[in-house]
Order: sequence, then structure tokens, then C-alpha cells
Amino acid sequence: MSATAPVPDPRPLTGEPLALDLLNTRWVREGAVEDLLRDPEGLAVWLAANGLDGRFAADAATLRHTLRARDAIEAAVDGPADTVGVDTVLGHGRIRPTLTAEGPGERAEFRDGTWGPGWLAARNYLELLSTAPDRIRHCAHEACVLHFFDTSRNGTRRWCSMAACGNRAKASRHYARAKDA
Repeated sequence: MSATAPVPDPRPLTGEPLALDLLNTRWVREGAVEDLLRDPEGLAVWLAANGLDGRFAADAATLRHTLRARDAIEAAVDGPADTVGVDTVLGHGRIRPTLTAEGPGERAEFRDGTWGPGWLAARNYLELLSTAPDRIRHCAHEACVLHFFDTSRNGTRRWCSMAACGNRAKASRHYARAKDA
């Protein structure tokens, strides 16, 4: 029996908090929008990237509910305080206080486990809002759709990646100055 190699994550930006990482399952490559969550296989890649692959199945129902959570979080992040969608997703689970050998803890519980990944992302969005809502950012490059949580010391990060979008913006400014000269 041979083990199959894990499918590499094709996204240009990973490692953001769960809510923003879910938003970043859509990105622009060469002018076209790519979507990791177009099928259960892409969901499996995203679940694995976030350590959720052992807890949740990458099936059609989980994909459908994760996409609903992504749309709700995106509406809340990019729109004028659209809270209904995120609140609806959060209605599919709860946090249960627990006592373990290590002390007090919490455990997420779901009426329907297929809501689990989306619910966890929506919950993470609430955590980001409660810690530093002004640090939830959309990349400043006009052709980029990625989001990030600004962890810079002074809170002035503008680009999803300095190597990608930041460099493109600097190159565009340089080209414009050279053309005008």
C-alpha cells in the first residue's frame, strides 16, 4: 500500500489567522480569479493547511457550508458591518466550557459537523475583531483580493506580500517616474 503525497497548497498567501486564510482561498493569478474551494479536493488542501484535516471530512456538504462561511466573513470584512451572515454561521455551533487534567478549557461543539470548519473560521473572525479590528486588512494592490492580519509593530503594513504586491507597486511607480522623465 503506497501513501499518496499531499497536494501542495497553490495559494500565494498562507499562514494568516483561520478567518482570513479562508478568505484567501480565492486569489488572482495572471488576471484570473483562482479558487481553491472549487471542489472537495481543494477543501482537503485547505483543511490540511490549517490542521483541520483530522477533525473534518472534505466532502460536498462541508464544502458547501465552508463556502457559506467564506461568503459571510467576506461580506463582514469588505462590506459595511454585514453581521447577519457571520451570525447565521455561528448559530451552527457553540463553545462548551470543559475541565481537563490541565485545568479549564473549551471545546467547540456542532449540531452538524459539516459546519465545523466554517464555524471555526467565523469564531476566529470574532476573536480578531475583539483583539485588533483595525489590523484586519485588504491588500492595497488594486489587482489583489487577499486579506491579512497586520502584525507589524507600527501597524502600517499595506501589502499581502512585499515580495509580490509591494514589489509590483514599487515597480509601477518607478516605471511611471521613468516614463515622465
